[in-house]
Amino acid sequence: MVGVGLIGTGFMGKCHAIAWSAVGTVFPEVAKPRLVHLGEVDADLAKRRAAEFGFAKGSGDWRAVVNDPEVDVVSLTTPNQFHPEMAIAILEAGKHLWCEKPMAPGFAEAQAMAAAAKKSGKVAALGYNYIQNPAIRHIGALLDEKIIGEVNHLRIEMDEDFMADPEAPFFWKHEAASGYGALDDFAVHPLSLVNVLFGRVGRVMCDMAKPYADRKLASGGRRAVETYDIASVLMHLENGVAGTLLVNRSAWGRKGRIAIQIFGSKGSILYDQERFNEFQLYLTADRPTEQGYRTILVAPHHKPYDAFLPAPGHGLGFNDLKIIECRELLMRLAGKPARIIDFDEGLEIERTVHAMARSFEEQRWVDVR
Repeated sequence: MVGVGLIGTGFMGKCHAIAWSAVGTVFPEVAKPRLVHLGEVDADLAKRRAAEFGFAKGSGDWRAVVNDPEVDVVSLTTPNQFHPEMAIAILEAGKHLWCEKPMAPGFAEAQAMAAAAKKSGKVAALGYNYIQNPAIRHIGALLDEKIIGEVNHLRIEMDEDFMADPEAPFFWKHEAASGYGALDDFAVHPLSLVNVLFGRVGRVMCDMAKPYADRKLASGGRRAVETYDIASVLMHLENGVAGTLLVNRSAWGRKGRIAIQIFGSKGSILYDQERFNEFQLYLTADRPTEQGYRTILVAPHHKPYDAFLPAPGHGLGFNDLKIIECRELLMRLAGKPARIIDFDEGLEIERTVHAMARSFEEQRWVDVR
């Protein structure tokens, strides 16, 4: 039975805890893991969260989780700037790792994490749960079948409004230490979808913007915003497809939108994550009198939806994708084929993000590699 450690118990930490708790019930082909040790910033919070999340122990020092001999795999869900030190320590301690995205604020740090994973020989996976959506999996299968012919254009967007209010206070995602802003906080998710559906990005041209120059401080006064909430990118993929990527953390009315438009020689496919359990398909093979977008509802024949629900149209949610991702991680730990983005593939996403940032800084097209 796999022993699980968890470092960080915010939004994503709770999401990981739910996944570890539910994975054996939803997917009985994997052994139920054992929730061993949880780490937080102080002992009182750690013990409280351990009781809430179902972990046997809680510690106020993350190193106690890393050094626990009963822990085989660690979920790392702390803010981005803490990933490098913690991830490398976890891998050097001989533990497998499930780390939230992005890998690190700096590319050299991400490289060091990937090198540590390779040296350790352990599984190191990144938290790109949107690739697990049965709708996305089926879109990938349709693209492999070339049902819409040769793809020539891709548009992909990600928008939320949790930074849209100009009076919202300054917090850690406004600090340069957290990364570039929407580009690495957000764009990595659409890029994970590009990665699994189309492959690598070859060249980029990027612009970034700050809708608000400063934010109020809880202690009084204001502080300059150091990151960019908006990024717009032109892309050429290595397979020849032209594309655009647009991301915005300050888009009023958008709550969790990843919109994909895929245009081919014989049709197109549309997907919007705010309508999580459906996508739209247009085929020129249809008779002209019936041509138009058809809505495909996710159903039990779109694997692994059937592991959760026996009836079509009832719908999965965000945490369900994390449960699927947890199952894929356990499959990889067992030496079986799995749909995960490991640190090597994740490093290519990081390389793409940093090329975009360099394009903005230098105001020119940049080759990703």
